[in-house]
Amino acid sequence: MPSPRLRLILGDQLSLNISSLKDIDPEQDLILMCELHSEATYVAHHKKKLVLVLSAMRHFAKTLKEKGYRVCYRRLDDTDRYSDFIREVEHILNASGCRHCVITRPGEYRLLQQFQQWQQTSDAHIELREDDRFLSSTDDFRDWAQGRRQLRMEYFYRNLRKRYGILMHEGKPVGGQWNFDSSNRKAMPADLTPPAPARFEPDSITQDVIDLIQTGFPDHFGELDDFHYAVTRAQALEVLDQFIRERLPLFGDYQDAMRQQDPWLFHSHLSFYINLGLLEPREVIEAAETAYQQEKAPLNAVEGFIRQILGWREYVRGLYWLQMPAYKEGNYLKADRPLPGLYWGQTTAMNCLHQCVEDTRRHAYAHHIQRLMVLGNFALLIGANPAEVNEWYLLVYADAYEWVEMPNVQGMILFADGGLMASKPYAASGAYINRMSDYCQHCRYDVKQKTGAKACPFNYLYWDFLARNREQLEQNPRLGLAYRNLNKMSDDAREAIQESARIFLQQLD
Repeated sequence: MPSPRLRLILGDQLSLNISSLKDIDPEQDLILMCELHSEATYVAHHKKKLVLVLSAMRHFAKTLKEKGYRVCYRRLDDTDRYSDFIREVEHILNASGCRHCVITRPGEYRLLQQFQQWQQTSDAHIELREDDRFLSSTDDFRDWAQGRRQLRMEYFYRNLRKRYGILMHEGKPVGGQWNFDSSNRKAMPADLTPPAPARFEPDSITQDVIDLIQTGFPDHFGELDDFHYAVTRAQALEVLDQFIRERLPLFGDYQDAMRQQDPWLFHSHLSFYINLGLLEPREVIEAAETAYQQEKAPLNAVEGFIRQILGWREYVRGLYWLQMPAYKEGNYLKADRPLPGLYWGQTTAMNCLHQCVEDTRRHAYAHHIQRLMVLGNFALLIGANPAEVNEWYLLVYADAYEWVEMPNVQGMILFADGGLMASKPYAASGAYINRMSDYCQHCRYDVKQKTGAKACPFNYLYWDFLARNREQLEQNPRLGLAYRNLNKMSDDAREAIQESARIFLQQLD
């Protein structure tokens, strides 16, 4: 008879199909799940994020027990708990008599380092298995990236489309083109009302977690009022079904739109559940593709949605593991300004920033354009320190884990990797925000003014950013027009820009 094994399940591995549970012997093997104070506080995670993860973990443990598995669950409020995974697992190994521990590789570099070092020193056999929930392995990505100077998501995405036959017909992309992004940039009409998101009232398990977080982490960012997220696979499947039926048809048209006091719009909010393990990426992709095949959603919406999962999600994970740990230290533009207090809720007269921070504070959520083109764009333009920006994005969003957060911040938002991911910085003036939202209509600043006390700060900060970073950016071919326009400005115009930026940044500090 084989000896019993301990199976460690991490908080973002809540799937019955996870590799660490494959070949499990329900009668002999023991599953261990741990709520650890160190994981809740290595950054001060948003309160709603903590509730989502811990409640989902407890519900998953309940499911495992109902299916007949032996489960050891360690709660945050257990008096004899340990502070880290290694000591907790060693304790359970010794108590259970297991000498073999099976773990699916964690999604964050810091944890993998811990487990690999422990693997070398432990008396037990520590088996690290690949996380096969992704459609591309880290080795697949490394092979694709070999010899490429720039790692563009678009070409990686096309490769995966071909490999899996997704939105393909006779070897060619359905609709005759790979990317329908140009069709997905419409501003949302004022009289269009998106469907309300799926809501789930907290059960006794979730309510216990809410009380625990409220009491134990009162100083963490965010609020806990109105927690309504899915915490089980069954609920997550309901969210997926509702999105496909009610939101996907218009998701493409309005995926870049923003609206005052309306964070949900036509977005799916499924990243919460895919990144936790409650949903499988492949099943989400297949649901969207089926909607197109059944003529329930247009191609621009379905392709745009699938690109976020099959393209961006797989791509950033591959880039993260290819480039870490050096990627974390990138600061190509030598940005060093402290992250302003407005990101933590301090008052700002810039309505777009206020709206996006408030959405984040209340919901642990903001959609990708809010994150990239408002909050991220501002951090880029003012020269915010990448380490502080990365920490903020990691702790405030319920779907944020370092493998997905860091490449998006370092590469897409801050251009801190010098162009490995993006072909140019995603810098923009107030005109973009005005075009894609109604934020400017409710702002004290005038988006049409370029300089001065009443001008939208994005306008002069954009040109000041280009002037400050001329040495690093002027030769970028995608910024040629911008620099030609900057060079055509009169000396007085450039001085007005620099003076407006100087005054604003001084007040910001």
